[in-house]
Amino acid sequence: MNATEAQLIPLSERDFHILWLMKEGHTPEEIAFMLGYTARWVRTIVQRWNKAGEQGIGDHRRTLPGAPCLLSIEHQKELDQALDQPPADGGLWSGPKVAAWMQERLGRPVDPRRGWDYLQRLGYSTRVPRPQHEESDEAEQSAFKKTARGGRQAAKRVSQSQDRTVEPG
Repeated sequence: MNATEAQLIPLSERDFHILWLMKEGHTPEEIAFMLGYTARWVRTIVQRWNKAGEQGIGDHRRTLPGAPCLLSIEHQKELDQALDQPPADGGLWSGPKVAAWMQERLGRPVDPRRGWDYLQRLGYSTRVPRPQHEESDEAEQSAFKKTARGGRQAAKRVSQSQDRTVEPG
């Protein structure tokens, strides 16, 4: 780890608190009880300090490399081209269909959720048409739409009920 990477790791006040209490002569068990940690964690912080100093403590999760990508750049380009065409079974591309495509290329099982991940990574989303009732009538539906009755223009008109007032009795 170089100096710039060490600067990116946030140093925790609690780690320094643990080290200060150790310097004051408290045992790991006492420190764990005071701060709400386990004695094992207190010893871990002290060991990291002894081994690497300030660079040894802090949150190192941000510096972990993470898992490698399932698809290489070439496979991602191939998938992007495949998504431009309809899938083999017809219909629309979905996460499970992309995962099946990936299984064919990689020769190993791929979870359907990874198919959705790659759809999103390549800028796609699932497009599903709105369901239509079998007996729906387009003419009847348009008669019920707000725009067919005037929409916003009708809302701007003053209603007749606003012109009437109630006189005391």
